[in-house]
Amino acid sequence: MAMEAHWGEGGPVGLDDTRLEDLSPEPLLTRDYETRPSLVYERLRQRHGAVAPVDLLGVPAWLVLGYRESLDVLQDDAGWPKGLENWRARTEGRVPSDWPLGPSLEVNHVLIQGGPGYRPLRTAWDAALKPFQDPRHPQAKRLKAAVTVYADELISLVGEAGGTGLADLSAQFSRPLPLMVASHLLGFPGSQGDDALMDMWRVLDAGPDAEPALERLLAALAELAAVKLKTPGDDFPSYLLAAHPGLSLDELARELFMLLGMTSDHVGILISNTVVEVLSGEGSVRATLSAGMVREAMNRVVMRKPPLVNFVPRFAARDTPLGKYTIRAGDPVWVSSAAAHADPLFAKHVASSTTVSTRAHLSWGAGRRQCPARELASTVAAVGVGRLFERFAHLELALPVDQLPWRSSPFMRGLRSLPVRYELVPMPVRPTVAGPASSPGAELVPVETVVPDPSARQRSSLWRYLTGLIRSGR
Repeated sequence: MAMEAHWGEGGPVGLDDTRLEDLSPEPLLTRDYETRPSLVYERLRQRHGAVAPVDLLGVPAWLVLGYRESLDVLQDDAGWPKGLENWRARTEGRVPSDWPLGPSLEVNHVLIQGGPGYRPLRTAWDAALKPFQDPRHPQAKRLKAAVTVYADELISLVGEAGGTGLADLSAQFSRPLPLMVASHLLGFPGSQGDDALMDMWRVLDAGPDAEPALERLLAALAELAAVKLKTPGDDFPSYLLAAHPGLSLDELARELFMLLGMTSDHVGILISNTVVEVLSGEGSVRATLSAGMVREAMNRVVMRKPPLVNFVPRFAARDTPLGKYTIRAGDPVWVSSAAAHADPLFAKHVASSTTVSTRAHLSWGAGRRQCPARELASTVAAVGVGRLFERFAHLELALPVDQLPWRSSPFMRGLRSLPVRYELVPMPVRPTVAGPASSPGAELVPVETVVPDPSARQRSSLWRYLTGLIRSGR
């Protein structure tokens, strides 16, 4: 095995310069990974150190496990660029055409794109999101009002099965709430976007139906983009077009695809994971929530169980030492935030007993390409969690926490279901159009600006699905 010298913090260390394609990496996405990913990360760390070769559904890649090494990659866009054009194996035709992750990565949106087109696109994203993320802006107030109304609608629907009972908060709250918010952001007429938005889940889960789901989804988004180009509104697609007029309809559809990814699965998982952390009896998390610090509770959750466990790949711009290996130019490098948070060199500095936890986590990325919608996602999740604990007088897990069923995709990790026993507040709060209680003085917003027409709601495939869960006793 060839080695080369590299000077580390403690002196010279040996680097393995074996090429990725000559190694025999072990599969990452195994049953062990789905049930206990922390054990898989630790096993890889013991065998390889901060960077490990893995097999991603038949394609070899480097997985970054170390916190310091993850920061090095995330903060160095020149040395570790994004963009599939930088992937040597793909250029050489060594990535199978039916690779399950291909559909997600081939959509060249803002989180995937490299090259000179990225900077103007990211600038446009920041401009288009600002009205929704700046708390002083009317659109941000309108968004919080909408999230509150949607959350109350979902909780009231759960209550139709009775003031006490069993519910699956994942299927009946955490997953549908971001879908409803996404429709608000995208400006879908009525409930027309439901089928397209649920296709987003199929794409993120990278299952056998990912490719046809992606085709349907992009077609629906292209149709929406054409409407916004002709008739702009007060919504994200219209704002993005105004900030980047050169976007084609196909390019706009890809960016809307990206927004769906950030506001659907990611937010839904964050809500469920926060609820589990609170209900599982972790004292410090309960204390922060009872003190009204929902965002602090969420911050602790993303440290322990980040929804986005592996970022989309970057690629070595040149042969570069990383960990114990030399990463060859064009090799794919996947940063694992979940593994980096468990790195002993980082975890030993994180005190679990303090009131305020560290913000040094990597859940939203790091560097100039940090997630552009992190404030939006945090707001939606915080309002949703807040409404749950205001509307329910009692919530408890219906299964031991170690028996909750998890689902893992190459990118995300969340619960398949979140069964709870609940008791609603005796006098349920009617859906309100004011800002959440945590925002005193929030301006009132006309109800018609945040909720769809009732008849449209009844035609909604999402609403029919949720009503079916009530009738089936879920």
